[in-house]
Amino acid sequence: MSKPHIVALGGTSRPESATGRALAHCLALAEAKGARTTLLTGEAINFPHYELGCTTSDPAITNFIAVLRDADGLIVGSPGYHGSLSGLVKNALDYVELLRGDDRVYFDGMPVGLVATAGGWQAAVSTLAALRTVIHALRGWPTPLGVAINTGAGGDAVAGASGQLEVMVDQVLGFLRR
Repeated sequence: MSKPHIVALGGTSRPESATGRALAHCLALAEAKGARTTLLTGEAINFPHYELGCTTSDPAITNFIAVLRDADGLIVGSPGYHGSLSGLVKNALDYVELLRGDDRVYFDGMPVGLVATAGGWQAAVSTLAALRTVIHALRGWPTPLGVAINTGAGGDAVAGASGQLEVMVDQVLGFLRR
């Protein structure tokens, strides 16, 4: 695979959220290692509530699904809201149901890096576990290392997690080379 397409999705509606910054950092690392990248955060994933069996002609959702179809690897990030992933991220992941009839169903066989940010370790770690469960349900292959970032610890927590984020990105790219 000469130039894999790595897609990062998640974050919040705030452009400078810690999760969005972590995802952008991951994509910068992937680009430096030769990948092409797409970031889907904020308005790019702010969709109406998903309903099972829905069909849509919404251009934002159509673009979201097209980008996911083209992805070779993913990085999914969520803030921890009350001990789990945000509704914004979960709703976007629910729209992956529109890939159920594809040759590659959902994220089947795709490496997926996971990032969770929260104002404490408990919420960050439980959000990471919830993301892992959702990605397994969507047939993705979570990387061995998922990154929990405690934004309440002071300082620039995303920069502090840079080494872990790089290992995770290397795992996503390494799975694609195999």
